[in-house]
Amino acid sequence: MTELLAEAVDLRLGYGNQVAVAASRFTIPHRAVTAIIGPNGSGKSTVLNALGGVLEPLAGRLTVLGGSPRVRPPKVSYVMQSLAFPAGTPITVREAVGMGLYPKLGWFGRPSADDRARVERAMERLGVTDLADRHLDELSGGQRQRVYVAQGMTQDHEALLLDEPLTGLDITSARVIDQIIHTERERGHAVVLTTHDLDEARAADWVVLMAGRCVAAGPPAEVLTREHLADAYGLGSLHAHAPEPDVLDDPHKPDAPGHDHSRHQHPH
Repeated sequence: MTELLAEAVDLRLGYGNQVAVAASRFTIPHRAVTAIIGPNGSGKSTVLNALGGVLEPLAGRLTVLGGSPRVRPPKVSYVMQSLAFPAGTPITVREAVGMGLYPKLGWFGRPSADDRARVERAMERLGVTDLADRHLDELSGGQRQRVYVAQGMTQDHEALLLDEPLTGLDITSARVIDQIIHTERERGHAVVLTTHDLDEARAADWVVLMAGRCVAAGPPAEVLTREHLADAYGLGSLHAHAPEPDVLDDPHKPDAPGHDHSRHQHPH
């Protein structure tokens, strides 16, 4: 993993005068699955916002695909957790997925036959083709999340950024999106996702562990150690001999597991 998707050097991030991520250094490899993990308020989504060009760094340097993410590289597709349309918005699933073409076409460009085929392929991969003519407000939360990921897939991209894509989903939707996460690499793409789930992080190729700063970054076996987790989550010596939890600080985890990571053992 010598080719980099992103590199942060003494990176500080925040909102206004409030620092969310203290000076941190880390790298994220290209053509790999990277999980950004940490407790609530640790800066996971803040880092993702910076990678997606939504947030200007307070200090330090952040490069994505060799340039500044604030230029919003057209090859980075960001599916935000807060992505939503107002209730009652008369937009169909096909129209929503087609919005992934906006970086290429702008508001008034006409999609080509190849563009329309790209929309259809994305809907097929996310299992929402049969919902194409339904309005978004008719869908379940899991179905809408699949639509939003399909929209991200429609955009021409080298990297797919996903903010907690599996949180609170039904089993079917979680499995479909999980499959997308772990097959994008085979297509020569990078995936960066935020998560609370240690199993999801262990199934990734690379992990960035956050706690208001980057605690550690690297392969899961090197990052998800008891020492690093204790640092990030504040686990005291009282629990030094307790087994590591499968999930830390995730109030939204579904009642039943949405995916089985035993099949996702990737070589590094």
